[in-house]
Amino acid sequence: MTQPQKKMYIYRLIIKICRMDNNFKHFLSSLRSHISSIVSLNDHIDTDKASQYIRSNIDFKGPNAYILAFAIVVASVGLNTNSIPVIIGAMLISPLMGPIFGIGYGLGTNDTAFIKTAFKNLLIMVIISILASSIYFLVSPLELENPTELLARTNPTIYDVLIALFGGFAGIVEISRRDKGTVISGVAIATALMPPLCTAGFGLASGSLKYFAGAMYLFFINSIFIAIATFLTVKYLKFPMATFTDPAKKKRVSRWVAVLTVVIIIPSVYSAIIMIRENNFSQTAKEFIAKNKEMSRSYIYDYDIYSHSKPPKIELFIAGEALSSEELNGIYRSAHESGLTDDQIIITQRTASDQSEMTDRVAIQSIYERSDQEIRKREAVIDSLQSELQAYRSRELPYAQITDELKAQYPSLSDVTLTRGYSVSTDTLGRTEEIIIILHAGKKISQENMEKLRKWLSVRLDFNNVKLLQE
Repeated sequence: MTQPQKKMYIYRLIIKICRMDNNFKHFLSSLRSHISSIVSLNDHIDTDKASQYIRSNIDFKGPNAYILAFAIVVASVGLNTNSIPVIIGAMLISPLMGPIFGIGYGLGTNDTAFIKTAFKNLLIMVIISILASSIYFLVSPLELENPTELLARTNPTIYDVLIALFGGFAGIVEISRRDKGTVISGVAIATALMPPLCTAGFGLASGSLKYFAGAMYLFFINSIFIAIATFLTVKYLKFPMATFTDPAKKKRVSRWVAVLTVVIIIPSVYSAIIMIRENNFSQTAKEFIAKNKEMSRSYIYDYDIYSHSKPPKIELFIAGEALSSEELNGIYRSAHESGLTDDQIIITQRTASDQSEMTDRVAIQSIYERSDQEIRKREAVIDSLQSELQAYRSRELPYAQITDELKAQYPSLSDVTLTRGYSVSTDTLGRTEEIIIILHAGKKISQENMEKLRKWLSVRLDFNNVKLLQE
């Protein structure tokens, strides 16, 4: 290639690369525009109507006062009777969501007066809800031995944080869009504001600090993260800010709102971090316990996870013979593999020698654990037998159908024998599976027809090695 040809080649190559680069840039631009058109909210949002909607739903008077009273009774009855549909109904009719959205909206628009009004109304609603539910549980004749729905509202997890945060995002976006749907109802069910307050009322009525503190913590988590989601969305969508005639007052209000926002967000982030740590420790603890559930002559029949202690601990309750030093070391080695330390493991043994000292609860749990193991073993045997039976039935020959079909072709047939068997080589003792069919007919079937029948039966039975005989 001559020097001019080389230059021309390089020139064309550069032009080609530039064109490819331009095409790629055009593709990226088109893709960006398409994605932007999908995720853009500008054409679907009406901030003025959203502001009016939020402002009209924070008041605690008129219909809202009655609706709150009805929701309290419905939620309390639902929790008292462990009825999930009733609890969901209380979530849907509760007006508690309005003031919470109002607080987030007020923070996002620097409207301190509105924040105060929303917070005051929310506080009144909370106090009335707790007092009313306390009165209900004091006079209610129903008592539950296993109040699972009440217990479920006393132990918030990181999942509650995520539900409240993204439920809040969904709620404020739904409020802000022009064509509203049924999202608010879904947010009310997902975030569940009313049941924790009724559970707190139950805690007051029964004198249980665990119920009251746990339920109020869950309500606090839900409310704060809904408000944070509202605040962030209001800022992102550029809702109209509150107007001030005095610049000094505007600056003072902005500073006050900023401090309040930090005061709300920092404890919330800290709570989320703590809950993530506790959740991770609980998962690690359960995996560790599952790995060491059964030992040679002992087993873990119960356990307690103290995720709030420092450091968090696991107490293992072990029944059976006393653990040897080797078995104890094995438990601690397993704990190290799971990222746990020796001082996080508490072992409480119930040996055969002090069996009489075991409580009824311990004895029942021990029996239950053993019974559960036996049930699992028997279920495994049953599953294996069912699989074998199914495999046997799948190999069963359709005797009646084959006989009817052969009889239709050869009416002189008087008897048909069908069976599975093996032909065994006398030299190698190797065996070959085959289906043997013996025909009994008044009139002998020709060899040609027998071969046709054999081929037809191979296809019909989906089995190549068919041996057909006649007597």
